[in-house]
Amino acid sequence: MRFANPAYLLLLIPVLGLVWLELRKRTGAVRFPDVSFLRQRQGFARTLKYVLLAVQTLALSLIVVALARPQRGRVYEEVESRGVDIMLCLDVSESMSASDLQPDRITAAKQRAIEFVSKRTGDRIGLVVFGNGSMTLCPLTQDRSVLTQVIDRLGIGVIDGSRTAIGMGLASAVARLKDSASKNKLVILLTDGVNNAGEVDPQTAAQLAQSYGIKVYCIGVGSQTPVQVMVKDPFWGTRPQTVEADFDMKTLDSVAGQTGGQAYAASDDEALRRIYDAISKLEPTHFKTARHTLYSERASEFLLPGAALLLIALLVPALWLRRLP
Repeated sequence: MRFANPAYLLLLIPVLGLVWLELRKRTGAVRFPDVSFLRQRQGFARTLKYVLLAVQTLALSLIVVALARPQRGRVYEEVESRGVDIMLCLDVSESMSASDLQPDRITAAKQRAIEFVSKRTGDRIGLVVFGNGSMTLCPLTQDRSVLTQVIDRLGIGVIDGSRTAIGMGLASAVARLKDSASKNKLVILLTDGVNNAGEVDPQTAAQLAQSYGIKVYCIGVGSQTPVQVMVKDPFWGTRPQTVEADFDMKTLDSVAGQTGGQAYAASDDEALRRIYDAISKLEPTHFKTARHTLYSERASEFLLPGAALLLIALLVPALWLRRLP
């Protein structure tokens, strides 16, 4: 709230002066042989006098505030951002169902990815998943709610995941970024396995990323203790199988180093959260914000009640109270 003509508020000073004079005014006296009938109404009349004075004071104050033209403003922001184009590249192979991360690897990876997306205002982010092959589930977008819904519905089985095609997943992510006009382009690749499928190996995909100026941040997930995962057996159907974390950290280091990124290992959910936070700090989004304020007049909200109260203060003495001529 602001006042367009604040000088009018100085009129509140004479209003207070009138109140002071009214309170100091002495009541006129008349001579009667018997004034007992007046004493019976004295208390009510005095109370009514002060009530009317308060009403008149409030009415004049509201009119003065209306003359000062109160205005309420709404702030609009125009954001110019030099955002980062990011492709999340997520392993959805069967081993991602292991429960060494809480409640399991795929759920923990989804939760941390959603947190990461929510903090990247101004960026365009997309999603590629890989197992035996790779698939783009969401192209680059600034609509974080849509991307969040896609990630949240993600699960094992969205693509055949009996094997792991890391190179194919990375190549698909690079293909989505190569024509981007953004100065900063990166892939965040998360896997818990080794490359054992696909026509493109990770080193070739890394060379492709390097040629387009795309950084790759690699995350290997999984504890070093044996865990059980559910695998599909062609003879016995889905059954539990004990496996150990076998992500190829050497290859992840090589891919990240070749493209100017970094590689990380996450053995638990908290470590995965710290890794996403570290990547976010390494690749900040830069903003330039212009603020505009539009004001709307609010004088009527004070003038109308003030006029109504002033009318009441004038009518009550004229119609209800009786005065001697």
